Amino acid sequence: MTVLHGASISLRPTVREDISTLASIRATPEVRARWNGGEDLEADIAADLEDPDTRSLTVDYQQRIIGMIQWYTEEDPDYRHAGIDLFLDPTVHGRGLGTDAVRTLARHLIDAHGYHRLVIDPAADNTAAIRCYTKVGFQPVGIMRQYERGPDGTWHDGLLMDLLAAELVR
Repeated sequence: MTVLHGASISLRPTVREDISTLASIRATPEVRARWNGGEDLEADIAADLEDPDTRSLTVDYQQRIIGMIQWYTEEDPDYRHAGIDLFLDPTVHGRGLGTDAVRTLARHLIDAHGYHRLVIDPAADNTAAIRCYTKVGFQPVGIMRQYERGPDGTWHDGLLMDLLAAELVR
């Protein structure tokens, strides 16, 4: 896959040399609260890279790694769609870079891969993520109750959002 360029960011295939930096970002309290993981975040990210069902892209901004965006697919012809997950360094939150990354990947998935529907599933209380995804055109579908276990072991709700190709805010 070639490098994808957004308005401010670029997305490129994640390589092993990115793992240490990405693990440091995942270890920040803000990201760790949303992206669980084991004791060895480098091993978790390395496992993501080996997963044949997930494609991981490193998010670069001004010659610096600021996060990772992943996508996965459901290829059954009757249910075909792609899903997206994202984390960014908290030091760049609030600058529109998450919106840029999600929009860039969504455009690629629709234009280059022909997906007519994309999904994303933030925590129901993650208002910043929901606002980001809404700017790209994602719409709430419904609450998934007790969807994900948090770092403290309690379950919390998720919000299923989807985007139809014609709804992408380019």
